[in-house]
Amino acid sequence: YRYLRVCVVIGRGYNYATAFELALKIKELNYVIAEPYSSADFLHGPVAVIEEAFPTIIVAPSGIMLPKMNSFAAELKARGAEIIAISDNKQILSQARTPFALPVSVPEWISPLISIIPGQLFAMNLAHVRDYDVDRPRGLRKVTETT
Repeated sequence: YRYLRVCVVIGRGYNYATAFELALKIKELNYVIAEPYSSADFLHGPVAVIEEAFPTIIVAPSGIMLPKMNSFAAELKARGAEIIAISDNKQILSQARTPFALPVSVPEWISPLISIIPGQLFAMNLAHVRDYDVDRPRGLRKVTETT
């Protein structure tokens, strides 16, 4: 993924916010266009960007949304997406070119705390491969002053 320029990050339910946080981390550290979506919203138009080998990060731990995320991943794979999956579910992980298996299953309401870690490591290691300084990303201020 060293030459990644654009991708989507998709979550649902509690992990909709995880998709936003991961997309932000990818943008901050790698200067990539990373757009976050809910899987439901993505199917209403943005799915048109999916073509062969399009990088698609799916955050799909166990929980009430898992059956929908499984069918969503299958549809993306059928369209040619290159799936990067963060999950504890074997079916989701088997659809991914790059699976990040979560080591434990936790209640869905706490899953964002566990699910973001592989994404943060992905963003950090991608920045290292690109020779970017993860401690000093360009244009990023650690303190924002407001009036």
